[in-house]
Amino acid sequence: MAVPRSKTSKAVTKRRQSINMKLKAPQLTECSNCGNLIQSHRVCPKCGFYRGRQIITPESNG
Repeated sequence: MAVPRSKTSKAVTKRRQSINMKLKAPQLTECSNCGNLIQSHRVCPKCGFYRGRQIITPESNG
């Protein structure tokens, strides 16, 4: 059975692990009602529609 000759340092271990810990940019899709870019499977904050139905009434900020 293979045994390492010396202990792997914390810096080397964390450097190796950090390669796979990158944050990914969210995938954006176009709202079918207003065309606003939103995350998938979320209610559109601009028009309040989700899958062709009005879910929430958006509040106007202006």
